[in-house]
Amino acid sequence: MALLLAACAPAVETSPPVSLSYSAEGVRGDVPSPPADPRPAVVWPLTGLDATSASEEDLSRPALSVKIENSSEGRPQENLQYADIVYEEYVEGGIARLVAVYHSTIPDSVGPVRSMRPMDKNIVGPLLGPLVFSGAQPGFISQNSAAGIEQITQDLGDYGFYRTQDKPAPHNLHAHLDKIYEQTSSDDPAPPAQWDFAYPDAYATAQKSGSTASQIDLVLSGYSHPSWTWDPTTSLWKRYEWGDAHRTTDGTQISATNVVVLRVKITYNSSGGGAEVPETLLAGESGSGWLVSGDKAIEITWSKNGMRDPIVMQADGQDVSLMPGQTWVELVPESGTVGIS
Repeated sequence: MALLLAACAPAVETSPPVSLSYSAEGVRGDVPSPPADPRPAVVWPLTGLDATSASEEDLSRPALSVKIENSSEGRPQENLQYADIVYEEYVEGGIARLVAVYHSTIPDSVGPVRSMRPMDKNIVGPLLGPLVFSGAQPGFISQNSAAGIEQITQDLGDYGFYRTQDKPAPHNLHAHLDKIYEQTSSDDPAPPAQWDFAYPDAYATAQKSGSTASQIDLVLSGYSHPSWTWDPTTSLWKRYEWGDAHRTTDGTQISATNVVVLRVKITYNSSGGGAEVPETLLAGESGSGWLVSGDKAIEITWSKNGMRDPIVMQADGQDVSLMPGQTWVELVPESGTVGIS
């Protein structure tokens, strides 16, 4: 029976053996390598620029946030061009003051150094380093101390301050930064990054999604009309005050890679023990603004939680990234005007 079944079964066709061959192009080891990461191995936290040649001592030092005058009597300033970040704020009389943050480059001296205001603790709080100033209402100094802000100031008998001969007092007080560093706390940390940086530049939020811009015109008050003009030769924004180039004492025009414009609320604070002074509201607040990186600008929103929290900037609900370089943050009152074209 077995033989009968075998005889009746259909014949099974067998395929000829398949010969397989491989070309070198298909070998996994020949797949192109991914492009090299353009981010430097080590960067300065406040600028995102290459810090691979910096010493560990320099990288670990705290940032110095110095109150700098920006009235016509105080300009030109000394060594303002070396600040990693500069914040411009509205104060009494409609004039503007600056908080210049030095970390990656420490010049010999800076100035004119001027007085502290109640909003300064919310500007420097996320940087974790000292605030350097001269003059403040006693109540504001006490409030900073209670909040844990390290203060280096003539008011408390600190040293390193001196007067120049080029301007009359009070517009001529300067500070030797090496002397200021001698008075910083030994456990002061290096500053954390305040925002993300894009590598390469083309991935920065404004560059990817913004519109071309070449001019920024701001009015903080009737006495403060700063502006910025894009310079394609240097790929930097050049700063002007009332149409005149904003220069430092050595003739350098102030410039920046990023200009951040934030619309802010202003209140009046009388808790310092003296006259009522304007206070820019930052902690616990939010608002609108613009991020300008390179030759492009994009509308953003901003928010800040507590004193120690950084300002968070978003475009279309996503955190923004800036181009590596120096940044100016213009805190423009809601009563002021902003023109970007």
